[in-house]
Amino acid sequence: MESVKSVEQPRGEGCQEEPTPGLPPSICAIGKTTNVAVRDWILKKYPGTNTTTISCQIIVCTVNHASRIHYSENQKPRKATGSHDLLFRPTSGQLEFYDPARHGLWEIAELDDGEMGVRREGEIDIPVILQPEHAFAAEIHLRDYLVKNLHLIEDGLRLFADVGGQDGVEYPTAIGRIDILALDKHDNLLVVELKVARGPDQVCGQILRYVGWIKRHLADGRKVRGLIIAQHISDKIRYALTDVPDISTREYRLNITLHDVPRLSPSHG
Repeated sequence: MESVKSVEQPRGEGCQEEPTPGLPPSICAIGKTTNVAVRDWILKKYPGTNTTTISCQIIVCTVNHASRIHYSENQKPRKATGSHDLLFRPTSGQLEFYDPARHGLWEIAELDDGEMGVRREGEIDIPVILQPEHAFAAEIHLRDYLVKNLHLIEDGLRLFADVGGQDGVEYPTAIGRIDILALDKHDNLLVVELKVARGPDQVCGQILRYVGWIKRHLADGRKVRGLIIAQHISDKIRYALTDVPDISTREYRLNITLHDVPRLSPSHG
């Protein structure tokens, strides 16, 4: 993978005395930051940097990001104690410096079915299991696809935008970033939470928190619904949401169709 240049960074609370070797550029030396802040810092410092490269480098270095196992640095079982184990994602869009004493010791492990996954050391039930066949590699890819095709979620859906010009992609709240915040054809609000593989139980509490926050701070009397989209919705999630009518779930499927391309006619002359 293309690496981004390493540079000295502004200091802040929780920073280390020297930039951490192998840290993706622009992750400022403060204890907490966001994917968006990292991206923007890099683009300001190095205009024209490939944003996909930035996103992938963050995934590689985030110990609890399920998609990290798709990259060459993380394709063998190991403890998260190496040079690529630098970040922890407390919620979608948020980043912290990885501290095993606080976050637990994470590892890349081979599961009973032979698939690779990430988990805290000693966990038997792995909360996030990748199913790489017919799945997006990262939440950002699923999110960006759906943002460009909101009609696939619901006819008449459009992105929310607040008075400050902040749109509904990775919408920031006091309790975390919402993957997609949209308006339906009746101008009611829809909170969308994405999981690329199997949705963990925690997603239920996460989307309920977001819906509650939106109701109290942005809705202004409008209805607020929630939607969880994942490759697989477990029975645990279905039971958890049985009596919550304003939260629904969807499973996505990828389908690739190949078409033959006609040959060009030979030139005559």
